[in-house]
Amino acid sequence: MPFQYLTNIPLEEARETYLAHLLSQGFTAPAVTVPVSDACGRITAQAVYAAICAPHYPASAMDGIALSAEQTFGASETTPVTLSPGQFTVVDTGDPVPEDCDAVVMVEDVMWQEDGSARLYDAAAPWQHIRQIGEDICAGEMILPSHTEVSPAAVGAMLAAGVLEVPVLRRPVVGIIPTGDEIVPPTANPKPGDIVEFNSSIFSAMLRQWGAEPKTFPIVPDKKEALRAALAEALAVCDIVLLNAGSSAGREDYSAEVIRETGEVLCHGIAIKPGKPAILGARENKPILGVPGYPVSGIFVLTELLKPLLDSWFHTVPQTETIRQATLSRSVVSGLKYQEFVRVRLGAVNGRLMASPLGRGSGVVSSFMKADGILEIPQGVEGYEVGSTVEVRLLRPAEALQNTLVAIGSHDPLLDEAADLLHLADPSFYMSSTHAGSMGGIMAVRRGETHIAGIHLLSEEDGSYNTAFIQKYFPAGGVRLVECVGRTQGLMVAKGNPLGLNGIEDLCREGLRYVNRQKGSGTRILIDYLLKKQGIDLRGIYGYDREEFTHTSVAAQIASGTADAGMGIYSAAKLYGLDFLPICMEQYDLLIPDSAFDTPPVQKLLAVLGGADFRRRLETLGGYQVEQPGRVRQRF
Repeated sequence: MPFQYLTNIPLEEARETYLAHLLSQGFTAPAVTVPVSDACGRITAQAVYAAICAPHYPASAMDGIALSAEQTFGASETTPVTLSPGQFTVVDTGDPVPEDCDAVVMVEDVMWQEDGSARLYDAAAPWQHIRQIGEDICAGEMILPSHTEVSPAAVGAMLAAGVLEVPVLRRPVVGIIPTGDEIVPPTANPKPGDIVEFNSSIFSAMLRQWGAEPKTFPIVPDKKEALRAALAEALAVCDIVLLNAGSSAGREDYSAEVIRETGEVLCHGIAIKPGKPAILGARENKPILGVPGYPVSGIFVLTELLKPLLDSWFHTVPQTETIRQATLSRSVVSGLKYQEFVRVRLGAVNGRLMASPLGRGSGVVSSFMKADGILEIPQGVEGYEVGSTVEVRLLRPAEALQNTLVAIGSHDPLLDEAADLLHLADPSFYMSSTHAGSMGGIMAVRRGETHIAGIHLLSEEDGSYNTAFIQKYFPAGGVRLVECVGRTQGLMVAKGNPLGLNGIEDLCREGLRYVNRQKGSGTRILIDYLLKKQGIDLRGIYGYDREEFTHTSVAAQIASGTADAGMGIYSAAKLYGLDFLPICMEQYDLLIPDSAFDTPPVQKLLAVLGGADFRRRLETLGGYQVEQPGRVRQRF
């Protein structure tokens, strides 16, 4: 009677059934802590947050002289300002900026006099050519979300942010047991009938490439007791075991029998060619795979059946790299003399791959960590206009970009938390956030460049939030306003409020240094409105034109002592241990175009917003009022 396989299951069914069984038995990766310097290529076990700011001190961005910008006011070609040596400090790039200085003038703009004084023909703007504390990363910001591969750039970002150890998912140990009486170790002079055992070397290389640790055991002869003993030894020290050449119709193949006696056989025979004889077995939560002896069959079985198990272990999806055409969401200017590589964030919106350029400073390591692709600008090209079609080299797989939720608009730390929970809920979903302010978000929705936009825009006419702006910029409708949170806005000041500030009416006080949000942000619109309402002249506030793009960046400047006050949300003040003078409760909502509302990533995000985990994270952040996040407040 000819040999018959126990099963002939279709590949997809076998794969899904096998994985589901293993997950039900607790097949999952434990966390281990490793030094950040050894973490490249590992997968984070949980979200990683910055311990300190990067840079952690105000640093000169140029070679030149550091000074107080006020000393240069009025300088021009006809009325130069001359500073004595005691009125400035010579600095090199990266040097700390003295506490009494708030600007750096490039050395090429300084006319040195014989007595050592410096003559300037242009006024310096406050904070020009100074790398602010937290310009790259702010303490408390999420550097990496859960279940994310640590890149070389991320290693630098974590070390720059004071993170020395990181929890990662442990690499699975995969045992490889070569079997067969005719199998011999690799040799340059095999005898007739000898079969050189090289499959374990192939499999080991594949496993290392996939992030696992291979462990090859000695060759086992075709004897049932020897095979049972080898399998028991491997199961004692490994997370997964491969029996190589142990799945055929041969008369001395004991693999299926030994696996069944040791644990259970879920499948013996799969409807694929090559690879039909594969055995899918397990003992509790440890997979045992019987792999055909022919190399091509073995490679195919590992690729189609073992790789999905490792993806599940690491909570990752397969990655590929390629070139894609993308549409620029913002103009990019480049010098004619150089070939430039611009890091971009990517996401598919309305059938177009949108590319949002990231920070291009050579010191901003986090931009490379966040990059989804590289835009190359050839030498002799000045750049590309917004809306241009460009070619981008992908740093993430194209399929992942199709599942990337693009968020352009107002900054709030809750977006990072929502993104982390989204990826935890479904490893195939990601969120790419660009902090462009509330008006930037509205315009991105109008241009069809984003799936969602965080907005908190105050109407000066009736004191309402968001609806008046939506009615103005979307007269034909086609968008939905989704409830997110109420959040407390106020003045962030140093711990203990050393200047004794009571409210925005004190911002014009002499000697007070203010730090602002960028024009177009909801917070900037709010503070502009409140000052106007009280008749306060913006020009009387020192530093009002000093702009930061996030609430945490504003808080970082105050915590470091380079600013005394700034408008922001309570959670940012709490994160930095600052005092907070509450001014108002505002509504922070999400604007979602109808074209994106029913897509799987958006629907999953709305479910996350309405979940208990999101509420718990908001409670930890502090300063939020939560009612029904994820609910459609109004359809336009």
